[in-house]
Amino acid sequence: MRAVARGWLTVLCLCLYLNSATARDESIRTVHVFVALADNQNQGIVPVPAKLGNGLDPERNLYWGAAAGVKTFFRHSSDWTLLSCGQRPKPEVLERCLFKHREAEVYLVADAYRGDKIRQAILDFLDAAAGASPEKITLPTAPAVNLTVRGGSSLVAYVGHDGLMDFQLPLIPRKKNETHRDAIILACASKQYFAEVLRASGAYPLLWTTNLMAPEAYTLKSALDGWIAGETNQQVHERAAAAYDKYQKCGMRGARRLFATGW
Repeated sequence: MRAVARGWLTVLCLCLYLNSATARDESIRTVHVFVALADNQNQGIVPVPAKLGNGLDPERNLYWGAAAGVKTFFRHSSDWTLLSCGQRPKPEVLERCLFKHREAEVYLVADAYRGDKIRQAILDFLDAAAGASPEKITLPTAPAVNLTVRGGSSLVAYVGHDGLMDFQLPLIPRKKNETHRDAIILACASKQYFAEVLRASGAYPLLWTTNLMAPEAYTLKSALDGWIAGETNQQVHERAAAAYDKYQKCGMRGARRLFATGW
């Protein structure tokens, strides 16, 4: 009888552990950021200094390793912890970084795409926005934390040059499921150029732009602050505008016009 009791107790403890782990994993939100590295040679951008515009050098690139690049800005933020960096999940990606928010169960995966592979970066972003190609990541913690990114993310973001100004996509990813997914597009005039393809994906435009802009990480970070806090779309918009004005000194009136939320 004692052996039977111990057996049932072991099963009960295992069930409780699995249930708590499942509940924890379901409470996790993930953000996947697709960064097309600035590239003077392969993108229709206003040329930047050579060390910032080398699309094969993530460590010094304007949108990644520079002071306001995604990797550096989030690494230096007191709100985020860098968990890992250096993975290359696919040939077009030169580096992947994984961050954990210090106060919320939110994880951020950022992929740095080669500057000459901007078309693939945009396609992968839209594919994720459509809910396609979910990718599983298991963090080697105790107990293990399971993440679903790309098409399984709660929010997807694109950062970089608006390549749709320069080329057409070979295909337009279409909505795969009914899961609500927010999208942020930090690229010049993204509302005008991405509207058709984003609508096809089914994702909701939490934040995008109406004119030329610098797609640097302070805007992304401020928008995510509001999203994580559960703020309204307009509050997220205001946060983004305030951050852009702080760094670009363009005035709040202009910054508010630069960004848009919703359709």
